[in-house]
Amino acid sequence: KGDPRNLTNTMDVHERYPAWSPDGRWIAYFSDSGGEYRLHIAPQDGRGEVRELELGGAGFYEDPAWSPDSEKISFVDNSWSLFVLDVESGAVTKIGQEPVYGPIRKLSHAWSPDSRWVAYTLATHTNFGRLFLYDVEADVSHEVTQGLSDVAEPVFDAGGKYLYLSASTDAGPARTWFAQSNADIEVTNALYLVVLAKDTPSPLAKESDEEEIEEEEEDGEEQEAEDGEDEASDEEETGEEDGEEEEDRTVIDLDGVGQRIVALPMEPAHYSSLQPGAAGKLFYMKRDEAGPFGPGGPGSLVSFDLESREETTLGSGVAGFALSADTKKLLVTDGNAWQIVDAGAPFSPGDGSLAVSGLQVRIDPRREWEQIFHEAWRINRDYFYDPGFHGADWPAMRDKYAAFLPHLATRADLNRLIRWMCSELAVGHHGVGGGDSLLSAESVPGGLLGADYEVVDGRYRFAKVYGGLNWSPDLRAPLTEPGVDVQAGEFLLAVNGHELQAPDNLYRHFENTAGKLIEITVGPNADGTDSRTEEVVPIANERSLRNRDWVEGNIQHVTEATDGRVAYVYVPNTAGLGHVYFKRYFFPQADREAIIVDERHNGGGLFADYYIDILRRPYISHWAMRYGDDLVTPRGAILGPKVMIIDEMAGSGGDLLPWMFRKLELGPLVGRPTWGGLVGILGFPVLMDGGSVTAPNFAFWTEEGFGVENVGVPPDIEVEQLPAEVIAGRDPQLEKAIEVILEALEANPPVKPERPPYPVRVRK
Repeated sequence: KGDPRNLTNTMDVHERYPAWSPDGRWIAYFSDSGGEYRLHIAPQDGRGEVRELELGGAGFYEDPAWSPDSEKISFVDNSWSLFVLDVESGAVTKIGQEPVYGPIRKLSHAWSPDSRWVAYTLATHTNFGRLFLYDVEADVSHEVTQGLSDVAEPVFDAGGKYLYLSASTDAGPARTWFAQSNADIEVTNALYLVVLAKDTPSPLAKESDEEEIEEEEEDGEEQEAEDGEDEASDEEETGEEDGEEEEDRTVIDLDGVGQRIVALPMEPAHYSSLQPGAAGKLFYMKRDEAGPFGPGGPGSLVSFDLESREETTLGSGVAGFALSADTKKLLVTDGNAWQIVDAGAPFSPGDGSLAVSGLQVRIDPRREWEQIFHEAWRINRDYFYDPGFHGADWPAMRDKYAAFLPHLATRADLNRLIRWMCSELAVGHHGVGGGDSLLSAESVPGGLLGADYEVVDGRYRFAKVYGGLNWSPDLRAPLTEPGVDVQAGEFLLAVNGHELQAPDNLYRHFENTAGKLIEITVGPNADGTDSRTEEVVPIANERSLRNRDWVEGNIQHVTEATDGRVAYVYVPNTAGLGHVYFKRYFFPQADREAIIVDERHNGGGLFADYYIDILRRPYISHWAMRYGDDLVTPRGAILGPKVMIIDEMAGSGGDLLPWMFRKLELGPLVGRPTWGGLVGILGFPVLMDGGSVTAPNFAFWTEEGFGVENVGVPPDIEVEQLPAEVIAGRDPQLEKAIEVILEALEANPPVKPERPPYPVRVRK
């Protein structure tokens, strides 16, 4: 109810991560109003003085969490260090820091109900989360778990007796996050409860419903109890205040605490976003599946009750939620809309919808652009991997390019200016994009049939019809679906009854037809005789169809040119799609003697250990079978010569792949030098208007120094793709690779061991 309240009304200041104090009086947030981020604490009603507190961290801050008594705030900076700030004095204490930076973040933190303890996680060097407890009064941290399971998101129960956390024992492969080999790893975790004090029984201990028999009291005993009531009452009154104070404290016996961890009675799934409700209540997100980088997409919001030992699904399609300080209300979002609902009760989409249509912010683009420019500069100052900025005088670069700010006319001009400034770093993987734009238009995709055309007798004729895998949505081919029969050599005569003739623009007839049923008229003759009508559903993009045709055409060509001795495998990147391609095309050809790996146009991604580990598998043994051929181990290995094709359009992970191929002496490289970009990016703060800028923050090096960046990986045999040859349908680089691999097979023909005589185990 009521109208929204703008607490700051700023146009050239970026405010981030607001957090409401538990006592309801204050809003804390990070603001760069002074040119650097500080913690601001403002009255929640927008009236009164706003305090500004220096933080002394690495420059950018996030995840502020108030202590329950509203006297302290814990937060994290961009070096992934955890701090505690005393609100009254402004004193900042650093608690800990992640030892290794990475996208699978481990550092989480939560306060105990009495505000004395902070539970937090730090990762090991193997990226397994460990649980720590920080004693605010003693200024000391205690390690609770040792990193043999992957612990995350510890939170205290509101009653102060327990600590909840999630942990995984199958996350190992996924925690090597930079490795492509974990692309299809599924991670599960489970929820656990830590009993904090030695004398506290487990709330999950086995129970009995056996009846208890009450003994009848003698008359004398009853009288004695009555006589002593007044005296006992007096004693209770004198100790009542002290007793309540002791009861409110969170008592933690660190000795043996690892033996007081018990599992909540739910099957492993993927649990996240743990938040405690009232005593004995826990709220969390639950998903049935999660990949190596954590959950993707919405899930279910669930609550667990310690007393009933049951969980209740409150709502589905939830992207995130937050509990009010009194734990009575939930703020829930599906990623687009928000709703406020009663905590603990099931809800449906739309219940308690939060009206955000009245939220308006006045902006002055030029003032915003100046703030964004300086923020982009600070992001590179605080995130770029080299504190020396490749030799650039970074403050001078800010001043040099800030002179253009008064002359900007559009948001695109600002992106160009930031790009100029950041080009002084002479590094790849640097990008600028997004942001508000006054010029926008809805894109209407055209429809495509998955075909090449030629003009014959004034008509458009199908020169080639691309086949697909119509059981796969990404490879649906409109002209080869069941019930459609269009062949190369036939003419496209009309679309939805409108006659089509050259030089009329073929594609204008397919505007706004992607995914929609249309009619095309086709036939064997340009004059329209013997024509027929086919119903087809055009697609918006033919890239997958054309790529599949190219890949499988290359497989066929290599097979024919080598009499079936050589496999051909294309890897479009070193991430998920490349993982799919390699599995799809390598293993069906794993019985061949040699292999050509084509990584041209490779878009990069991760450390391509998956490809390399399989390509370098050595011969181990054979296994004799009673029937059929002998088995060879390892299975799924090509033991003979190997060649890799590279080009200038392969970069990032596509640089590292051929670099490893050469280092491990797997075979020669054929083609052109790769792009040369091995300073990667991991993620950076969003700009004020939703735009983005990168600051490459992890760089490849060996004992020989930093390498590959701005240089690329040169081939052993350089072959240029001359336009005339490519237009004529030839592939000089592939032809050279075939020549090289056949020469290698001739020079080193594969050795085929002969099966030895069967052993004689019985002597006569």
